Amino acid sequence: MQSSTIDSTQAARNAHGSQEASATHHAEHPDHRLFGFIVFLISESMLFVGLFLAYFTFRLVAPEWPPVGTPQLERLLPGINTVILLSSSFVIHQADVAIKRNNVAGLRGWFLATMLMGGTFLAGQIYEYKHLEFGLKSNLFGSTFYVLTGFHGLHVLAGLILMAIVLWRSRKAGHYSDQQHFGVEAAEIYWHFVDGVWIVLFGLLYLWR
Repeated sequence: MQSSTIDSTQAARNAHGSQEASATHHAEHPDHRLFGFIVFLISESMLFVGLFLAYFTFRLVAPEWPPVGTPQLERLLPGINTVILLSSSFVIHQADVAIKRNNVAGLRGWFLATMLMGGTFLAGQIYEYKHLEFGLKSNLFGSTFYVLTGFHGLHVLAGLILMAIVLWRSRKAGHYSDQQHFGVEAAEIYWHFVDGVWIVLFGLLYLWR
């Protein structure tokens, strides 16, 4: 009986020691993943800034913008698309709130809703492409329009893939929790970035005519 008590005490001490060692390890090696991800988004922002500056340059040097004969862009569908995409930022934030309460089911539900909204945005963009009266090679405005919106659309698709990865990993019990949720935060920050870029694009292409 005494031996059993000694063994239990020793096991408790070993467990406590392991926890202290783990805490010391994390203190010595802090998690810089979020910082690295933000640096990555800053580099992505520079790509978009370069495209925006090119658009401004084309517009300033052109005698008329858009060029004569370019059909006016419809604003209703892109406007609806914009509302859907911006609303999805509030939806995905609820997933972050849910996982910080250890609500994995809530995380999945909010991510699925965000993916549905993002997919609807892409479907709307494809529909718009099919009904536009100008193409990539029609004129300079057409070229910049397709490059800007297409590049952004690729980022929306990348965001959907990122969310799908998070959902897949959430199948493993304990993979995400109030203490471990980097993947969720990264997906949310990336989606806010995508939404912010679209606000600028919508203003440049559809409102500033």
